Amino acid sequence: MQLSKNILLQRATAIYMVMALIGLVIVCRAMFLQFDSELKGKAARISSHSEEIGAKRGDILAHDGRLLVTSLPQYQLYMDCKVPEEAVFNAGVKGLSVALSEFFKDKTAAAYEKILRDGRANKRRYVRLGNRMIKHAESEKVYRFPILKQGWREGKTYDQNKGGGIFEARSMRTPSYGNLAARTLGLVNENGVSVGIEGAFDYALKGTPGKRLLRRIANGDWVPVNSMDDVDPRNGYDVVTTLDVDIQDAAETALRDQLRKAPDFEAGTVIIMEVKTGEIRAIANMKRMADGSYTEAFNYAIAQATEPGSTFKLATLIALLEDGLVDMHQKVNTEKGQWNYKGHLIKDVSNEGYGVIPLQEVFEKSSNVGFAKLAVNHYLGKERQYVDKLYAMKLNTRLGLQISGEAPPQIRYVNDKLWSGLSLPMMSMGYEVLLTPVMTLTFYNAVANGGRMVKPKFVSELRQGGELRQRFSTEVITTSICSHATLEKVHRALCGVVEKGTAKNIRDDRYKIAGKTGTSRIAFDNGYELNGFKKHQPSFAGFFPAENPVYSGIVVLYTGPTKNNFYGGSWAAPVFKQIADKIYVSHPEWEEALQAKPSDTMLADLIEDNMRTHTPKKPVDKKLPSVVGKTLKEALFLLENRGLNVDFFGSGRVVKQSLPAGTPVGREQTITLELK
Repeated sequence: MQLSKNILLQRATAIYMVMALIGLVIVCRAMFLQFDSELKGKAARISSHSEEIGAKRGDILAHDGRLLVTSLPQYQLYMDCKVPEEAVFNAGVKGLSVALSEFFKDKTAAAYEKILRDGRANKRRYVRLGNRMIKHAESEKVYRFPILKQGWREGKTYDQNKGGGIFEARSMRTPSYGNLAARTLGLVNENGVSVGIEGAFDYALKGTPGKRLLRRIANGDWVPVNSMDDVDPRNGYDVVTTLDVDIQDAAETALRDQLRKAPDFEAGTVIIMEVKTGEIRAIANMKRMADGSYTEAFNYAIAQATEPGSTFKLATLIALLEDGLVDMHQKVNTEKGQWNYKGHLIKDVSNEGYGVIPLQEVFEKSSNVGFAKLAVNHYLGKERQYVDKLYAMKLNTRLGLQISGEAPPQIRYVNDKLWSGLSLPMMSMGYEVLLTPVMTLTFYNAVANGGRMVKPKFVSELRQGGELRQRFSTEVITTSICSHATLEKVHRALCGVVEKGTAKNIRDDRYKIAGKTGTSRIAFDNGYELNGFKKHQPSFAGFFPAENPVYSGIVVLYTGPTKNNFYGGSWAAPVFKQIADKIYVSHPEWEEALQAKPSDTMLADLIEDNMRTHTPKKPVDKKLPSVVGKTLKEALFLLENRGLNVDFFGSGRVVKQSLPAGTPVGREQTITLELK
């Protein structure tokens, strides 16, 4: 019995030992497999890795497809001094040193030879050569330098394991036309600073990078392998701008030529816009540097908000006409060129003054006294009405441009803490308001465009591989800044400025220009004059051909402190004319078009075209209506729409008209109204 128990115990023990051994084997196997997996994973990580594949940045194109900016590879040159064979190195080191010295012009040949021999002695792999990047067009020349040429094979990529040269490629943005429109085209630098079109459209230009798996092979090199995780890069979109290379060149040339004529000028800007679309065909910004050269260091066109001066008188004139307060034939007493209002002396350029002249002539001569008196006479006590009219013309509204940096306009309201008893007359002639050149141009372009104000546009399309991906349509800010009748009057007034006013020096018999000069002072910290020195801002804004406007433009120049005077008519207007001439000679078809139609008919067609989609077209009765009992504004609308010139006296409603109702209407007839 005892023996039987011992046998059972031995068997149980044996079974237990076997089971324990099996369990131990299983645990050890599991541990080995886990350890082996970790080793394999680690080995895999050491022998393979993913790298990012950069996307090609899109190009920036002119409106006609000409290349403005592209990405080209440039190279930083290094030398793996261990690679060349001893005989090759010794035979070629002096020649390579001379070639490097002549190419980079930063060190002597002896200095380069010492760098190369030290690198060879110390078995250095990355010896940097040269003080700048090598342009793509220069690379083949460098490939052929002594020693380096061992790795170059015609039509093949460079083999650094034979020649020892390491050409580290970096993609660099390269403009096709040098500094042409440089500030507007812009940049995105390594610090994330972005300006211009490069910055605003970086999201489209940069594309999306890809990735690929690389594996280390026996000789230590990394080679790509096919992987399910590989992702191809998506190259960036090409950005099609609205810029015209030829007009841009003409604008920059004209601006630079004028700035060089007087050392007092610190900067200037020019913008040329296509009237109907708002597309910017040229935008030039130049700042005088210490060495006397000019560069595009700041975008004055969109970022410099200043007091515009007399170009703003157009807005005041429209307000007065829209409110039915004046007529272009109305006489205005401009005194003897001076008017003292609340202790402030308002002066005209002419020391003798202009006396009593029609409003048309007040505008043509740009009389400060005339406009200040009109504003005070008609809006004193009704300042809100005047400012509301300016706001209705969208002059206080930021444009929301496609590129960043736009300075907001500032037209203060009557409850502003800085509003004073002088604000009304000062605003009427372009002071105590701040506008950028592009805002002023947008306003003038609306007059040229039949009242339709459109947003300035810098980019028209995004393309990829030549295929359209996105189109940016013209955006309308307001369908009309004022009435049809007012537009016709201010159009004639703007033509008068060039025909016989302050810009008559740019009058041309081949084609007509309409526009307005501006001459304002730029404020110092504590006023407009310091120790006899003043800063001036001559300007000109207008459009051409006046009969059927195709382009509008603005020129603004900025002086430093000076005792000289600079007027818009003599300094800014000639720049405008030089650009307009360049554009005119490139459009021979204009000659026939301008001779085919009288100017008044063409302007009316333009305004009518703008109104057609907004207002039902009604036939105009060519017989004189009765306006007795109507307000002056209502009467002016009815009569001037029929081509009559209107004189009036008194205030209130019309009680008498000089021509009876039913009289056939002829153009340029004059009717006099009595109001009570």
